Amino acid sequence: TQGECLQLLLRRSREAKNCAYCPYSRFPVGAALLTAGGEIFSGCNVENACYSLGVCAERTAIQKAVSEGHTSFRAMAIA
Repeated sequence: TQGECLQLLLRRSREAKNCAYCPYSRFPVGAALLTAGGEIFSGCNVENACYSLGVCAERTAIQKAVSEGHTSFRAMAIA
């Protein structure tokens, strides 16, 4: 069901949050992206000493999906 799918997205975003590398802000973020084909890609924020080179969790999840050929998305959860 749609509700179960959203719960799964939320769970995957929380799991991704545990992988965050955020030694400067100490604010971990996780994201989970649902493709039009039903696959889920997760990502976390990755900070860098050069602040502008850091990557947000949403961007990480999108880049992972696009790098595997997915370009159409249905939903995203962020934790």
